[in-house]
Amino acid sequence: MGSDLAFDLEAHRGGRALLPENTLPAFANALTMGVDTLELDVGITADGEVIVSHERGLNPDLARDRNGGYIAAPGTPFIKLRLEDVRTYDVGQIRPDSSYAKQFPDQRAMPGTRIPTLGELFALVRRSGNTRVRFNIETKIDPNHPDEALDPQAFVARLLGLIEAEGFSDRVMIQSFDWRTLLLVQQQAPKIPTVYLTLQRGSAPTIALDKATSWTAGFSPADHGGSLPRTIRAAGGAIWSPYFGDVTESLVTEAHDLGLRVVVWTVNKRDDMVRMIEFGVDGIISDRPDLLRQVAGEKGIALPAGTLVVP
Repeated sequence: MGSDLAFDLEAHRGGRALLPENTLPAFANALTMGVDTLELDVGITADGEVIVSHERGLNPDLARDRNGGYIAAPGTPFIKLRLEDVRTYDVGQIRPDSSYAKQFPDQRAMPGTRIPTLGELFALVRRSGNTRVRFNIETKIDPNHPDEALDPQAFVARLLGLIEAEGFSDRVMIQSFDWRTLLLVQQQAPKIPTVYLTLQRGSAPTIALDKATSWTAGFSPADHGGSLPRTIRAAGGAIWSPYFGDVTESLVTEAHDLGLRVVVWTVNKRDDMVRMIEFGVDGIISDRPDLLRQVAGEKGIALPAGTLVVP
């Protein structure tokens, strides 16, 4: 491992292969099962409430209106909706004919489930009595769609203000693909670890090794020998969180030599989990925390205890 901290077993969006993503039932299930970290995403409503959602707006594959119909695409950005409006939507069941539904055929539907606030998630964890579980909180800001969220300064101010008020500052990490967020967190809350998310492949990579992108807050790997770990170290990151398909054993070693932890996303298949653990990663984010517990246990990794709680 890259440091004296234990392996970090993270439930992606609460464990969305099992229960509806980023909802209190999913987080309660993860707490009951036993994970080190609840991974989640946040947005901010028109009236300044921090809510838990992966998209920057209502997701047409998840959100049903008062009449029970799935909303039309694209969903309204949360920055244009008040919390009371957001609350009217049911996100407890995936749209049956969607590719999302095919991806997670075993997800247990929980009709009537609402988009929660971050405060409600903190309350659930307090009620569970679990004083150990951590939160890996992603800011959903896209520099290419600035009108769909608060600007980074305002977003970070709201988020850090809530975390501080709730007394969870020592149990959170802030992650983002938008590194502007992370630089602000480092300035304003230097004790909170920052997690640098990266994606190097596919149709919408956030990283180029030869230049800065709109995501990297002016940092270019070209200025750091073409090395992503060195770039993140220079930016002040504590953790590198790459897409697992971008990772090699030598990159993990390089990151560790720089003092970075490496937590990969999103690993759902047994053989990929085994390979990542053998590469020496410090943690895995998975939609299948149940399977990850099994594989980690087989690999001799100490597993976090569960704390029974109902949503």
